[in-house]
Amino acid sequence: MEITLVEGDITEQRVDAIVNAANSTLLGGGGVDGAIHRRGGPEILNECRRLRAARCGRGLPTGQAVATTAGELPARWVIHTVGPVWSAEEDRSALLRDCYANSLRVAAELGAGSVAFPLISAGIYGWPAQDAVAQALTVLRDAAPAGVGQARLVLYDRATLDLAERVFRAG
Repeated sequence: MEITLVEGDITEQRVDAIVNAANSTLLGGGGVDGAIHRRGGPEILNECRRLRAARCGRGLPTGQAVATTAGELPARWVIHTVGPVWSAEEDRSALLRDCYANSLRVAAELGAGSVAFPLISAGIYGWPAQDAVAQALTVLRDAAPAGVGQARLVLYDRATLDLAERVFRAG
């Protein structure tokens, strides 16, 4: 699987699927989640409500992933995953890696050949950016589900892109 690192806005990525760093309610929020819901329009929220009614009644568990339409976004699908909140007392890195692995699994099930990821948990959930990049790249380098040929890690600013490139080269 080809891995690329880019600076940009996840909602503008022209790929088959974008990954949403969602909250467990699947009903929108701040950060990446809010941006995806705003730019994608009401179709995404409507499908999220149907998912809540059908199979995610208590919300989407951390590390799991589900898909909806992408609404008005340039992608075909949005894959929603709930990242863990950073903790200095408890190692939650396996849950963070699960977000990437399960999103790739869902992408393969959908037939998505290209997937764009934000840096999951590195925003309001407080995960240190360098480790968040390392956890993402660990999964993206090792997991290559059939049919998914491209994974793009979309970083929100130049400093984070520079950091990600250093981690990528060291890896």
